[in-house]
Amino acid sequence: MNAGVGETKKRKKGKGRQKASNRTRSIYSCVVSSSAHESSPSPDEVSIVEKVKRENEDMAGRYVFKMFCGERIIGLVTGYDNETSKFTIVYEDCNNDLIDKEILLRTLAPPTLVDWMFDSHRMPRLLCILQQKVLDDEEQEGRLGFVFIENDGVDEHMIWLIELKNLFSRHLPHAPKEYIVRRVLDLNHKSIMESGRCWRYHIPSISQSQGFVEIAFCAVMANELIKGCGTRLMNHLKQHARDMEGVAHLLTCADSNVVDYFLKQGFTKEITLEKDRWQGYIKVYDGGILMGCELHPKLPYSYTTTMTSHHRQHAIIERIREASNSENIVYPGIDFQKGEAGIPSWPIKVEDIPGLKEAGWTPDQYGHSRFKTENDSADTASNQESITAFMRSLLKQIYDHPDAWPFKEPVDSDNAPGYYDLIKDPMDLKMITTRVESEQYYITLEMFLADMKRMFANARTYNMHHTVYYKCANRLESFFSGIFQSGLQDNKFQQN
Repeated sequence: MNAGVGETKKRKKGKGRQKASNRTRSIYSCVVSSSAHESSPSPDEVSIVEKVKRENEDMAGRYVFKMFCGERIIGLVTGYDNETSKFTIVYEDCNNDLIDKEILLRTLAPPTLVDWMFDSHRMPRLLCILQQKVLDDEEQEGRLGFVFIENDGVDEHMIWLIELKNLFSRHLPHAPKEYIVRRVLDLNHKSIMESGRCWRYHIPSISQSQGFVEIAFCAVMANELIKGCGTRLMNHLKQHARDMEGVAHLLTCADSNVVDYFLKQGFTKEITLEKDRWQGYIKVYDGGILMGCELHPKLPYSYTTTMTSHHRQHAIIERIREASNSENIVYPGIDFQKGEAGIPSWPIKVEDIPGLKEAGWTPDQYGHSRFKTENDSADTASNQESITAFMRSLLKQIYDHPDAWPFKEPVDSDNAPGYYDLIKDPMDLKMITTRVESEQYYITLEMFLADMKRMFANARTYNMHHTVYYKCANRLESFFSGIFQSGLQDNKFQQN
């Protein structure tokens, strides 16, 4: 009765195995979407194009990453465009991109990186919200669904159960195959599945009277765990166990390598169910840890993720209000006039902005940057001169690059209809140069990098991926990232 989470490996080449896999996916789609049951094609009628399309759609919700000027930028796959055969990516800096499958597979974030970012609370909030929206949309459209099956004599269900047996055999190599077969095909077992990946749980004949459900096996593909499908699947299991089976406790004997995962799903090592109700009915194996989860009688588990997101956002806002010393206080504005390229018409001291000090600002926060000069103790004017000189050298190299020609001047709306309707914050090399030469706009390298990134992102947003402008943006961005990194070392900048 070990519960384990494992990564499914690619199937070995073989006609028998491949056919079984195809049947499982096709039949599952029929069961999940009742409206499509009668018109769903048989497994043999599903074309190769449809299979590829389904695989591409399943990539939605995966995390990717790219490097820009030594900084790792996390992105989320939000969809697939069948017309362009490109994947839509939304990065944490709100920039969108279209990439092909080859690049996508090369830039997929490894599970260890995703887990670390979630555990350390460094995963951008925007991407977490987008990921849940992707899953919500898939579930509403019927591309993501959940079904409970048991050994009830139905041929389709038997095919599924045999596939589950193979799945558990691969991920639980130390469990005897005869034992897995006996448990999976037991008349008192039920299984919950999602797109061929499943949570497997057992309801013995005495479970209702004893008041608990035992999770006998558990196997989830690694990429589905990263997408959040594992949590969503567990929430549906909890909802079903409570509402349909009438039980209030989930128990499992978990392997040590999946204890952390069960803890994230609300399980604890302290069993709240009376010992005489489960002792003797569930066996604790050597190396396994007994864990339990008590189900709340009214909590809507199917919508827990969305509900938690809303409550967290509300709690953050309330926390900000409690910590703020300037709530409900409206300070007078400042006489601020922008000149060319958004440069202030006259210098304004930050400390003179009304309400800034009252909000907790201190002088040491001015010009805070993760890029520091080697002599960080030098005066502010000297540091600013070093930053400005570095930016000038970068711009000169950019101007001399053969792919810089589309960015040297502002976009002409006559040649690009609707550009300024779509691009609300235009940027070009001429404007960036003007801001650099003012010696008062870019007080940090981050501000300079933000404008460069915006210029490249605007080109990709307006132009199609096959155009020369789109390709120039990608090549010039790659070139800029390289010279920026090497320039940091040559100019003795330290990156924190």
